[in-house]
Amino acid sequence: MALFEVLMLLCFGAAWPFSLYRSYTSRSTAGKSVTFLWVVWLGYIFGIINKFVRGLDYALAFYILNLAMVSMDIGLYYRNQSLQKEE
Repeated sequence: MALFEVLMLLCFGAAWPFSLYRSYTSRSTAGKSVTFLWVVWLGYIFGIINKFVRGLDYALAFYILNLAMVSMDIGLYYRNQSLQKEE
């Protein structure tokens, strides 16, 4: 049942807005692991692929939303890394 999958994705996804805000305002990579972010990103990609292989349902939207937030956090990591090099 997709309900429990969506609840899991909502729980995981609830932390990303806070992480994005912190990454954006801190302008620092301190406390971030880009490897971890890429592993999570890949996990969401596999979840999306699974939806296309096994059958589409509304959980796909939550995979895409979480993937977008992780992608933004990865982008902010590299932005912050660049900003730190300039200092």
